[in-house]
Amino acid sequence: MSQRYIEAREKYGNIGVDTEQAIEKLQRMEIAMHCWQGDDLGGFDFDGPLSGGIQATGNYPGKARNAEELMRDIDQAFSLIPGSKRLNLHASYAIFEDGKWVDRDCLRPEHFRKWVEFAKERKIGIDFNPTFFSHPKAKQFTLSSTEEEIRKFWIRHGQACIRIAEYFAEELGKPCLVNIWIPDGYKDIPADRLGPRMRLKESLDEILSMDYHKEKVFVSLESKVFGIGLESYTVCSSEFCINYAAEKGILALMDNGHYHPTETVSDKISAMLPFHERMALHITRPVRWDSDHVVLFDDETKEIAKEIVRNDALERMFLSLDFFDASINRVAAWIVGMRSVQKAFLYAMLQPNEALKGLQEKEDFTKLMVWQEEQKFYPFMDVWEEFCVRNQVPAGEEWLSVVEQYEKAVQSSRSAEL
Repeated sequence: MSQRYIEAREKYGNIGVDTEQAIEKLQRMEIAMHCWQGDDLGGFDFDGPLSGGIQATGNYPGKARNAEELMRDIDQAFSLIPGSKRLNLHASYAIFEDGKWVDRDCLRPEHFRKWVEFAKERKIGIDFNPTFFSHPKAKQFTLSSTEEEIRKFWIRHGQACIRIAEYFAEELGKPCLVNIWIPDGYKDIPADRLGPRMRLKESLDEILSMDYHKEKVFVSLESKVFGIGLESYTVCSSEFCINYAAEKGILALMDNGHYHPTETVSDKISAMLPFHERMALHITRPVRWDSDHVVLFDDETKEIAKEIVRNDALERMFLSLDFFDASINRVAAWIVGMRSVQKAFLYAMLQPNEALKGLQEKEDFTKLMVWQEEQKFYPFMDVWEEFCVRNQVPAGEEWLSVVEQYEKAVQSSRSAEL
């Protein structure tokens, strides 16, 4: 232990916070790192532009072009991120061996065999997402389409993904979250808002009518307020998502970029916890809208972490990142995002939460404000540094030189085409 950590441990101990307990808790906390940052959400099953309101802006060199390069980049990021990790996959990252391509409604576990091998070697779990965008059958509507053939295709896709999630859970010995998000909606004011939502409900009902192992596979539904080309109406709104999840006993997934700019997920968490046994979060950074910027150690990220920690809800959460920035080194983006979320949770774990709650209950709001402000200047970074040292990763910005060396040795040799 460094002398600075020993002094920080003593200072936190004086206000009833055990830094060793916080480090141990952070070590166990699993955050799912999203694969799609590494290749701008391109995937491996279709060539062509992104659709469904999805955009990755920028053209920074070195993008992963295939599964091998993507896995190598993920490993590089993992090597500089302390603590426990998971991997979050989209269905579009299926790996078709021997050129045996199938469409998304026919995906099977064998198309993800290499991902399971990858996860086993690293002793991590996998979360999963059906891919309802960037596909010829996802031009405007998917599960809420007026065309039965389109709806049936995407229903089969959703069910195939649940089967694949079971495969992940059984092979890896860890639960798998399957998150459903659809881009369905209208650019301008619709004449019928109810019809698409009724069709979405029927489609989701059919997906969930299949038998699956509910202690190994957790299904979640993700809402969104609007998207590019869907500015006036999205079928799977927050109210639809929360009500459907509550009725069906599945999880509501909250993405902190998927709400109006004045809404905060940190405030919503405590409104959800009394009614939902488990929740799922996609942590991102919206800039004026759902722009999916790289997560930073900012106020909302800290508030989200504090709400989860102070309510002892870590075991009830599936946590994942969700952003894709093509304007900077993609591996560095992963590392910044993951480490920022870990810092936010460590910061939350180092708060004297019971004492602060007590001040609120006693209505001693002056002391509460003073304590909350003074906590901002406690030696949090000395505890973070100790956490990194124990995980044998750089604590400060020196990790960037490792990424720059990797970029020069590996990523710079990648041309735009294979």
